[in-house]
Amino acid sequence: MTPLQEQMTALAGVFQAAALVNKLAHSGQVSDAALAYMLKTLLVRNPDTTLDVYGGDDLGLREGYKLLQAILERKTDNLPRESLRYVVSMLSLEKQFSRRDDLLEIAGQRLPRIEQQVELYGLSSDTIASSFGALYQDTISTFKQRIQVHGDMRFLQQDATAAKVRALLFAGIRSARLWRQLGGRRWHLLTKRSAMLNELNARRP
Repeated sequence: MTPLQEQMTALAGVFQAAALVNKLAHSGQVSDAALAYMLKTLLVRNPDTTLDVYGGDDLGLREGYKLLQAILERKTDNLPRESLRYVVSMLSLEKQFSRRDDLLEIAGQRLPRIEQQVELYGLSSDTIASSFGALYQDTISTFKQRIQVHGDMRFLQQDATAAKVRALLFAGIRSARLWRQLGGRRWHLLTKRSAMLNELNARRP
């Protein structure tokens, strides 16, 4: 993969998380496969390649690529505004998180324990979502800036749904961290817009 392709893969991870959060907030459901795909990224340490973070392929990032392309094409009329707001917030919170060694240490201590739980319960279980959600609350939620998730309160008030939302936001922030480590910057959405669109169009079968 080229450096640009790697950056776009990580950025699609942020958009994918935002899309799933929006879906959860409005319907109370996402597929177990989609949830597991994103949560697994939180447990990948020392990957050899960008795709290794996503289990070896980017097939689970389709919605993220679709949303990213719509933004680059400026076709925003029918896009969920909430998803875009979540993306912007995750990119901002990642920068704050990266500067807090104390919170990074908490994550570093807790993630191996969650990995052990995964062996017992599976990535898409409510137990794992709850563990990731609690880690999000103890780290990201301590910042003054908060991500306000809007949707159907019948779903958002359910503990299991709220935990999944927090877990997915944490996964999105993980992808944002990867994107920044690969050299990605928010202004690239303007300065590299044409090149990114060319890459996305080339992906079409």
